[in-house]
Amino acid sequence: MKVADFDYDLPASFIAQTPAEPRDAARLMRMERSSGAITHHYFADIADMLLPGDVLVLNDTRVIPARLPATKAESGGKVEILLLRQWDDRRWLALVGGRNVRAGMRLLLADGTGCTVAARLEKSQRVLEFDLPISERLPELGEMPLPPYIHAELQDRERYQTVYSRSEGSAAAPTAGLHFTPALLDQVAAKGVQLARCTLHIGLDTFQPVTAERVVEHKIHSEFARLDPEQAQAINSVKAAGGRVIAVGTTSARTLETAAACAEDQRCVRPFAADTALFIYPGYRWRVVDALITNFHLPRSSLLMMLSAFVGRERLLGAYEVAKSLGYRFYSFGDAMFIG
Repeated sequence: MKVADFDYDLPASFIAQTPAEPRDAARLMRMERSSGAITHHYFADIADMLLPGDVLVLNDTRVIPARLPATKAESGGKVEILLLRQWDDRRWLALVGGRNVRAGMRLLLADGTGCTVAARLEKSQRVLEFDLPISERLPELGEMPLPPYIHAELQDRERYQTVYSRSEGSAAAPTAGLHFTPALLDQVAAKGVQLARCTLHIGLDTFQPVTAERVVEHKIHSEFARLDPEQAQAINSVKAAGGRVIAVGTTSARTLETAAACAEDQRCVRPFAADTALFIYPGYRWRVVDALITNFHLPRSSLLMMLSAFVGRERLLGAYEVAKSLGYRFYSFGDAMFIG
């Protein structure tokens, strides 16, 4: 397969710059996985599409204010730090935007806190060692790491968090979950739908187009994921009873399928806590996920490839054309799909 097979045209006017208000007022396209039939709704209607005995799997990761303006200590030149992963109290993996940011260079944050570029990795990735631990000070020092296609200022940081977020460590939000409100989750639970949680801390590579020519040549990003024993048991019980496992977002789907790959019986999930580099594209055999709630994704992205593996490339791209013709909003703050 060529990466170009997963391309489509999207004018910038379709890219949502602000989230829907209220959260569940976003539009929702429903697609039947078996037939490809499409109907149109609002996200608040999702409760009507779920059945007693289903389990809804939520990614409870929480975005950290990971974007930090900084300067080079020696020259005063401006750089921008984007924290990707904390390695210990003072060391972080980060993207550093700026010219010739080399190993050994000193950088200064706005409040004077310093860090040293401990290692230069591929492209703009760097290992930074801060003079002091900064994780607790990020709310005052940092900005939310909105994707580069969102240009509007975010008025409320919590609008780039799900209402059920609790495990800090993500460089981006699991955007399919942004549409849920506490009241909607209560409504879902009252129907007899179980709510299960997993954690996958999202790296920015999630949103990057794939640059390889062939899909199999793409080096997939690695992200930390976790599924706790009690959550795995709840999911397996639903599966054994004939209920559906519904992943809220591609990150939950990736976690669940990784957990299935770890299990002896790959129709079940196994608890784990480790990095996952699972790359799902057409030809993949799905093990656990029966239905998906997701947003509309970037051309040539690994997320578009994952959804193509779930419902078929031509069918998915056809649905995207329908969405464009009806004015759906795309990407992180955009509208949603329910495929099941």
